[in-house]
Amino acid sequence: MNIVLFGPPGAGKGTQSQYLVQRYSYIQISTGDLLRNEIKKNTELGKEILAKIDAGEFVHDEIVNSLIEKIVSKKNYNNKLIFDGYPRNISQAENLDKIMLKNNQSIGAIIYLDVSRSIIEKRILGRIVCEKCNITLNEYHDQEEIEKHKCGKKYFKKRKDDNSETIMKRYDTFIKETNPLLDYYAKKPSFFKVDATAKINEISTKIAEITNV
Repeated sequence: MNIVLFGPPGAGKGTQSQYLVQRYSYIQISTGDLLRNEIKKNTELGKEILAKIDAGEFVHDEIVNSLIEKIVSKKNYNNKLIFDGYPRNISQAENLDKIMLKNNQSIGAIIYLDVSRSIIEKRILGRIVCEKCNITLNEYHDQEEIEKHKCGKKYFKKRKDDNSETIMKRYDTFIKETNPLLDYYAKKPSFFKVDATAKINEISTKIAEITNV
C-alpha cells in the first residue's frame, strides 16, 4: 500500500515515516530530503530551491513534481511508498494521481497528522537530524537516545531552516496553501486524521492499524 503522510512542519511526518521504513521496509519519499540533496549539489536549481526555503516559501510545483516522478517510476518501489509532506496543495495532489496512474499504482491511505502551532514551534526548535541515517530526535526530550545513537551523537545537526522566524513563516504558508488540500482529501474514504500530540509510539500504532501493515 502506498501512503500519503502530511501535516504542518514539525508534526512528526519524518519520525513516523522512518518507523514504517525500519519496521516494514517502506520507501520514504521526503520532498525536504530531495530538495536538500539538490542544494548540496550546489546546482543552479539547488540555489533556487535554497532561496525559496530561506524565505519560508514553498518550492515551485514543477520542480517538486519532476523529482517525485523520478522516484515513483522505479518498479521495485511499487506499493511501498510513503509520501512524506507531499502533496502540499490540490495541484500537486492531482499531479500525484496522474503520476500514480501512469505507473499503475494508487494511494491506499491518506494520513493527516494534526497538531497545534505552539507545539510545533517547541518541537522544531529542538529538532536535530542524524546526517548518516536521517533519524530525527529532539535535543531537549531525547537526550538518552541521542547519547546511545548507533551512528554517534556527533552526526546530529540542526537544519539551517529550523529557527523561530522561519518556523512561523513555514507554518503560516502551510495554513494558507495546504489547508485546502485537507478539505480536498477529507472527502475521500482513504483519509484519516491522527492526533499528533500523542506519544510517538501511540501515533505509530495508530498508523499501523490504518495501513494494516
